[in-house]
Amino acid sequence: MFKKWLAFSFNSNGASSPGLLGTGPHHAVEPMGPNAEDGPRVGRSPSATLSSLSTVPPSKPASFDQIYQNAAAKPPQICYGLPKNMEMADSPHLSGMTPEATRCALFMALEAAGAQIEDLLQDAVVRQRALNDYEEKQKDRLRDFEAAILEENRVIQAELDGITSQYMARIQVNVDQVARQQDDFRDWQKRKQQECRRMTEAAAVLVPQGSGGHCGSLTAVLERASAARR
Repeated sequence: MFKKWLAFSFNSNGASSPGLLGTGPHHAVEPMGPNAEDGPRVGRSPSATLSSLSTVPPSKPASFDQIYQNAAAKPPQICYGLPKNMEMADSPHLSGMTPEATRCALFMALEAAGAQIEDLLQDAVVRQRALNDYEEKQKDRLRDFEAAILEENRVIQAELDGITSQYMARIQVNVDQVARQQDDFRDWQKRKQQECRRMTEAAAVLVPQGSGGHCGSLTAVLERASAARR
């Protein structure tokens, strides 16, 4: 019987468990594209993607007493169970004693209470199995929650990229409009210079020859024309 309990305890601990964020055979996250690097498939609906995943955070871990009570295999109902033995082992009365002295004191108390060592060992095995089972379920829930959050973030990022692209296009339209206005203004400045030069040449013809003839600017031509009339 004692060997069966040890085997039971080993099976509950000995099997290798995947890492908290790793993927096991029943929890692998399927890539969104044909290959892992391909990204999301074209036309995939965000609502359809998120509908199969839960983004509700897992509840906080239960207390040990709740875990033991809700376990498939309940700890044996004995008056002097393992929790009492754990309480005695942590007693300040045993503080400072050697391990052998502590062991003898615990054995004396267990013998006086009529507790059976095999019952306590069975209690330990059952409680350990309950804790391991609960831990595996919590890992699964956390793994599913992480996958859901990663997928939701991917969808949000895709929406953000789309919105950013739209606004960048609008910004570029505005920049192009300013550039066109600047080009039109520069063209007008060139035509203005040509117009002023033609006006200067035409006005210079009206200035008497003795007043200096042609000059570089229309203002200078007009000043000289006024001086000639005085």
